[in-house]
Parts: sequence; C-alpha cells; structure tokens
Amino acid sequence: MKKPLDGKIAIITGGGRGLGRAMALGYAKAGASGIVITAARNRDQIETVAAEINDITTNNIAVAIQADVTDLNACQETAKATIQQFGRIDVLVNNAGVGQGKMADDRVKFYDGNPAGWAAIVDANINGPFNMAYAVAQTMLQQKSGRILNVSKSRSSMYRPNESPYGPSKAALEAMTLCWAQDLLDSGVTVNSIAPGGAVETEFVLPAVRASASQTGKPYLPAEIIVPPAVWLASNEASEITGCRFIGSKWDSNLPPDHAAEASREPAVFLPPERDGILTKAWEPPKG
Repeated sequence: MKKPLDGKIAIITGGGRGLGRAMALGYAKAGASGIVITAARNRDQIETVAAEINDITTNNIAVAIQADVTDLNACQETAKATIQQFGRIDVLVNNAGVGQGKMADDRVKFYDGNPAGWAAIVDANINGPFNMAYAVAQTMLQQKSGRILNVSKSRSSMYRPNESPYGPSKAALEAMTLCWAQDLLDSGVTVNSIAPGGAVETEFVLPAVRASASQTGKPYLPAEIIVPPAVWLASNEASEITGCRFIGSKWDSNLPPDHAAEASREPAVFLPPERDGILTKAWEPPKG
C-alpha cells in the first residue's frame, strides 16, 4: 500500500526530542525513504531517534548529524551529506530552536532578562531557519520540487508580555515564511508554517511555568499533534499549497487528509498586503 511520503528524503532539525522527534518518527511511519535528523548538542538523543526510526522501518533510512543551525557551514555540510547519502532533498523541517528559558527561568520583562540569552534565541530561531533554507534552496530549485516547513507557535503567544524574544522570533519566522513562499512561487518549492496549537510537553516549558501548571493541573498537548499536518504538507497532495499556516490541534483525522488540512489552516498572522500581493490563499479563511 502506497504511503504519503514514499520516496521522500527529509531533513528535520532539532530532531532529537519533542516536536522534532515526533515528526521524524511520523515521517518514518508515513513511508519516507530517508530522514536526516540534526541537533546542535545531545548527539545521543538524535542517535537514539535514528535507531527508533530504523527499528520502525527495518532498514537504515535514518542518519543523525550533529550540526548547529546557527552555523551556516554546518548547515551546508548537512545538506551535502544528505545528498551524498540519499541523492536528493525533498523536505526541510525547520524545527530546531532555543526557548525563552535562555532569558530566565520564569517570564520576565525584556529588560530583566539575560542579553546573551536574547542573542541566542534570535540567532537560533531566526538565523537558523534561514541558514538551513539557504543550504537546501538551490538543490530544491534544481529538482523543481521541495517542501520547507517552518515550525511556529500560537499567534496570541507571539506578543505575550514578559516572553520576548521567543514569541517575536516566531512572528519573524511567519513573515519569513510568507517572503520565501513568494520568492519561490512557481518554482515547485513550497514554504509553509506549522504549529501545534497550544503548549506542548517539551523542555521548552519554563521551570516556573511548569511548576504552576502542575499545581493547577493544566494539560499539555502531546508532541505528536503536529505530525498530521507535517506529513500532509510534505506529501505530493500539498504541491499547490504555499505561504500558509497550519495548526496541529485543529486536524480532524476523521476527515479525508485534504479536508482535514483545510480545516486546520489559519489565515496568515499579518494583515494582507496593500499592494503587490502575489499570495492569496494565505489570507483566505478556511473552508468548511
């Protein structure tokens, strides 16, 4: 039986834990023929996930590469290694990032946070996706096909007080998604953003926030909630979709995949352009 990602080769940054691990395993189950997972540190984590993938598929389709997305050379080496191993790059999932914990252990005003943490968050969450997209773009253009997925967050939490620059860094990523989708329009390469749709049980949760949640019993979303839109957007079914934003928690598995995708789509987080707009679906309300 044909699977949605049969024959696809994917790079997933930050693939050793949380959303990245969930998507890597999800891509393996969806039939991907090659999965490269990266992390700046914690090589043991990505090697463990690679082993999990190879157990699922019973063949060696997973490769773990220690590479920091803030290092352009490392990103280019990752792309080169992927082509050497698998011959092509079909999907890039920009998932690696640095959380608000680099600023402080709790929510703090921007002027009370750690300036070095601010720089680290901005570098990983804005420059990192650019570095990886830059590293794979020419290959995808030569192939006349490719998918770039940028992992984002809930729109209201992008400008929540006491949580910059993590929230604003994702707003920047949403703007980059729209820019790149237009830069690559009609090339066969698409760019979209995906978000889980709420707080996920990952190491990104601030210690103080986690402690508060444990007292109130606030539930977290499972990391796997992002997998269905991540798989669909990487598949051939989504070849005409670009510049759009999809929310994992809105995916209804009872619907056909294309209907579930449309129902999980949100309009772009920014106002539509006043002039020179070449994207249309990005601002349309979802159908149904």
